[in-house]
Amino acid sequence: MMKIDIHTHILPKNLPRWAEKFGYGGFIQIEHHKAGCARMIRDDGKLFREIEENCWSPEKRLQECDEHGISVQVLSTVPVMFSYWAKPEHALQISQFLNDEIAKTVKAYPKRFVGLGTVPLQDTELAIKELERCKNIGLVGVEIGTNVNQENLGEQKFFEFFLACQELEMAVFVHPWEMMGQEHIQKYWLAWLVGMPAETARAICSLIFSGTLERLPRLRICFAHGGGSFPATIGRIEHGFLTRPDLCAIDNHRNPREYLRKIYYDSLVHSAEMLDYLVNLVGAERVALGTDYPFPLGERYASGLIENMPYPQEVKAQLLYKTALEWLNLKEEKFSSFRNESRQVLRNND
Repeated sequence: MMKIDIHTHILPKNLPRWAEKFGYGGFIQIEHHKAGCARMIRDDGKLFREIEENCWSPEKRLQECDEHGISVQVLSTVPVMFSYWAKPEHALQISQFLNDEIAKTVKAYPKRFVGLGTVPLQDTELAIKELERCKNIGLVGVEIGTNVNQENLGEQKFFEFFLACQELEMAVFVHPWEMMGQEHIQKYWLAWLVGMPAETARAICSLIFSGTLERLPRLRICFAHGGGSFPATIGRIEHGFLTRPDLCAIDNHRNPREYLRKIYYDSLVHSAEMLDYLVNLVGAERVALGTDYPFPLGERYASGLIENMPYPQEVKAQLLYKTALEWLNLKEEKFSSFRNESRQVLRNND
């Protein structure tokens, strides 16, 4: 069965020295300190993350995809590279560099990779121009953060960008970053364990309550980590909407529960109980395999959670690849030659 992983991150092997080029700091550098290993370091010298070869090498990724039975990866940058805090014209240059690298990888392996771009969302006009360029260079959508310098995605200033995504038929993948209040929850990794799910719920609610999703019914938008805490707290969200419409129903009078099946979610929820809850809540046609490869908070065995569920094969097929194809607006035939080649290899091995 085909498996499409919609939530994977990739970086170029090397990054320009942005601080030297732009004249101020805060940017990420990559330092290769031994074979197959590198450090992501902020230009103030502070370590952000250790990474390995599978974070930049398409060939290594394909090797590991084959080991885990993954047919196709959807590539997106590491959220720290969004650079929303930078000057817009500089963030645009960074976006262009990253998008060109992803497009090059997709072009080299078109049956195994699909690409999402990044855009300088702090400037809507520049973001739309780069969105258009992303489509022109073969990317099928964009990855964005859950907020832009702590401004919610539902703010009117971002509406034209989402409208452009709908009109250009570009998929949108929303990933948590710069979690609200994270300076207070650094100990115990709480910013990642608690802050990220809450941050995603913040983004979803903002887009619902602002009326953005109501006004853009054809927008194909997906949220990482199973929608964060949104699915688990929809009862509270709905109750608040119904009891305090004076606070919640200011810009949109439709019940937030009605949007559960109008958006997409990845499957990265880490437990069978939560996956089953999500599938029952929103439907398998709205949940797509996502692993957060190649990072430690991701699913260790790609697709294992879905495959071990007691679902009929048609439900597993929906979760493993059909929902992804619908969200990406791609046809299964695009990857059919690779699947035929894989079947031939298996027959030869037998």
